[in-house]
Amino acid sequence: MSEVALIKNHRPSTGYEKLYGLIKQRSWGMVLAVLFLFGLFVAAIFPYFFAPDDPLGINPEFAFQAPSWAHWFGTDQSGRDIFTRVIHGSRQSLTIGVFAIALALSIAIPLGVLAGLIGGWVDRVIGWIVEILFAFPSLILALLFVAVFGSGIGQLVIATGIGIAPGYARMIRGQVIAVRKAGYIEAARALGHSPWRIVRRQLLPNAMRPLVVMVTMGVGQAIVWASALSFLGLGAKPPAPEWGTMMSAGRDFIANAWWLTFFPGFFILLTTLSTTVVGRYLQHRLEGREL
Repeated sequence: MSEVALIKNHRPSTGYEKLYGLIKQRSWGMVLAVLFLFGLFVAAIFPYFFAPDDPLGINPEFAFQAPSWAHWFGTDQSGRDIFTRVIHGSRQSLTIGVFAIALALSIAIPLGVLAGLIGGWVDRVIGWIVEILFAFPSLILALLFVAVFGSGIGQLVIATGIGIAPGYARMIRGQVIAVRKAGYIEAARALGHSPWRIVRRQLLPNAMRPLVVMVTMGVGQAIVWASALSFLGLGAKPPAPEWGTMMSAGRDFIANAWWLTFFPGFFILLTTLSTTVVGRYLQHRLEGREL
């Protein structure tokens, strides 16, 4: 085989080729999940491209209209278009999910790395802190935080991030301990590499690999938790077009206007399902397994 053919066969595949490969393998669930998440992120950045109307504008004349060609998802009690509000609500829901995961990682990574790397009394103290947090169900811990510090978008992000952080810290600690005992770490020590170089070049990159999967699935989990808190009236305040807030506002009319809660809830379900599918796919790829 010529060198040109070798280079052609070993060149990196583009995003289009990877997507075509998934379609060729009939991984339709993965393809649909990626397309949905891509559309959701585009809608979060450019919501007026999909829904040019004002999500807060009221028109009582069109209140409680069922889904139709004029209003795809129907209208609410104030005549606001549900489709417009769901599209614009993707920005708030995704922002809450992403920032909550970022906060959880900023807490979990230092705790997990210190506990797994240093060990001893540091590991025991951090272990006690994590166990105390684990004594409360994560959603109850978030509820407790919101009850103490009040409701709002900022409090919602902090509460969700704190609720997720203990699980991440425990996982990172276990990964650091497992990688620290790996053969290539011992080989690096034998070659005379400095401890800082070993941590920076070998230990941390390998210990953090599972985080890619957990963060992907964690965004959907954070959105569910944030929506649950908003549904209970502890998150974004009406008439904010946040999915949980929309469900909370529509529950009083669920018997006669099912679409008020169905479509926001359906988008929460699709987002969580899509992030889970993508996360599982990444997990299989990192483990070298086929789908």
